[in-house]
Amino acid sequence: MLDNGVHHNVLLFGNLALASLSAFTYNMSRKGVQAESNSVFMLRVYGAMISRMMLCLAGITIYAVVNRANTSRYTIFTLMFFYAVYAICENVSLQKVARPQK
Repeated sequence: MLDNGVHHNVLLFGNLALASLSAFTYNMSRKGVQAESNSVFMLRVYGAMISRMMLCLAGITIYAVVNRANTSRYTIFTLMFFYAVYAICENVSLQKVARPQK
């Protein structure tokens, strides 16, 4: 299971989980951007951000506790990189939605 210091099964599951979580939070944020009320915007966007961060933190904590003896730092940092890539892609696409059409 541990090849070259990386848990490939954890990376595969983590990438799939981050992709589905990113799709969920994108839809949540998009509804907030298109809302008429500022409070609905804040609720949706901050809710999406907090839920994404907390679920990622919970996933990495569960991985570290279950594999206490064999926890791979490379796996954790790769998952953090995936998180950053998905967050950047989500924010860029939300900026295109939020930008007024000419």
